[in-house]
Amino acid sequence: MKVIKVLNEKEVGKVAGDLILSAIQSNSSSILGLATGSTPESTYEYLIEDFKKNKTDWSKVKTFNLDEYVGLSPDHKKSYRYFMNDKLFHKINIDIKNTHVPDGLKIENPEDYDKLISKNGGIDLQLLGIGTNGHIGFNEPGTSFDSLTSVVDLTAETIEVNSRFFESALEVPKKAVSMGLTSIMNARKIVLIAIGKNKAEAIKQLINGNISINWPCTILQNHKDVTVIIDEEAASLI
Repeated sequence: MKVIKVLNEKEVGKVAGDLILSAIQSNSSSILGLATGSTPESTYEYLIEDFKKNKTDWSKVKTFNLDEYVGLSPDHKKSYRYFMNDKLFHKINIDIKNTHVPDGLKIENPEDYDKLISKNGGIDLQLLGIGTNGHIGFNEPGTSFDSLTSVVDLTAETIEVNSRFFESALEVPKKAVSMGLTSIMNARKIVLIAIGKNKAEAIKQLINGNISINWPCTILQNHKDVTVIIDEEAASLI
């Protein structure tokens, strides 16, 4: 596991963005796994600026997002599909048909998402954030390390943290469709980013803790190619 400590959120976005751009430059048909939430926003802003300046070609790139809220339609302003369109996809030249986000309204066979990823050749680079309780994707503490894409229950802690994106915690969906831990581990390269002091304990467990389902992020210690990019506050306990 490679750990890169930088000064602030902007630097996290630059370093992560450069790794993504390097993947695309090496393979114009790269398969990327992407994340949502506030943490990757600086990365997406950096990628958009690069597209404006350097015209990096995204036309053959395919993407698969980690998760989506159950019950939200793709055009719902709080859905992760809407987030990705707004924060990245509509601002670069990616073919929207090559972008995949789990459908929060069609949850009968969530494992089909893994089959679709496999059919497309598997993920070359997976971008991850991390929850305060160590979740990656929406794989909460206690999730089996053997899990594939499925419908999961969100913990009260995760609902409370995510309530900042809604009018109140009552509006946050209680379930999500999420890639499983095995789904994530199948990626050939993983880049995990974390910003802020509230992520410091999770980063400590990720890097120095024992591998345990109590901290889902610790499964990444078993992956052969993981880069962790953190700002000074997130790195404060290591």
